[in-house]
Amino acid sequence: MSNKEHWQKIYKTKLPKEVSWTEEKPITSLELIAKFDLPRCAKIIDIGGGDSLLVDFLLHEEYTNITVLDISVAAIDRAKTRLGKNAQRVKWIVADVRDFIPLESYDLWHDRAAFHFLTEKEEIDKYYQLVCEYTNNIILGAFSTNGPLTCSGLEIAQYNEAKLQSTFGKHFKLMECFTSDHTTPFATTQNFIFTRMSKNKNS
Repeated sequence: MSNKEHWQKIYKTKLPKEVSWTEEKPITSLELIAKFDLPRCAKIIDIGGGDSLLVDFLLHEEYTNITVLDISVAAIDRAKTRLGKNAQRVKWIVADVRDFIPLESYDLWHDRAAFHFLTEKEEIDKYYQLVCEYTNNIILGAFSTNGPLTCSGLEIAQYNEAKLQSTFGKHFKLMECFTSDHTTPFATTQNFIFTRMSKNKNS
C-alpha cells in the first residue's frame, strides 16, 4: 500500500476521536505562531494539516493567507466540510510533502507530526531543501526520543534538540526547543519535541 493509499484509508475509516494526533485546541502551535508576531496577511502553510483544527483557530484570529497541505484528499475534504463557507478562505493542496513543489514562498512553515514520518536520509534532505528555499520561519513538532516508535502503523524518526540542530542548524537558528506531552483522545500520552526556528541572516 502506498503512503497516499494508507492515509486515505485512515481518514475514510477513522473519526478524529479514533486517531492519536487529534487536538481539541492546538495550544502549543498557536502559542508558537504568536511568538513570531507576524502580520495577519502573512503566508502560513500547515504541512500535513489534514483535518487539524489549527486552520479553524487561525481563521478565527483573522489570518488571511493560510495554506493547508495533506497527502489525503479525504482529510482535506473533511476539513472543508467542517469549515463550510470558511473553507473558501483557505488554499488547499493535496500532495505528499516528499513530492511537493511550492509555487510560492511562505512566511511561516508549520508542521506538527508530519516530518517524523520521513525516515530515509534522502527524504529528510529533500524536506530540508524545501524549507531552505521556501520559508524563513519554521515551527516543527515531532515525536521525541521519549515518544512512540510508530504511529498509525508506520515507523517514525524520533528527535531531540541535538538531532534537530544537526538536521536544520546549518541555515536555521533554533529559537527555542522543548518537549511536551500530548494526551490522545483515548487517554494515552505521547511525548513531542517542538522547535521554533528562523533562518540565519547570512543564509
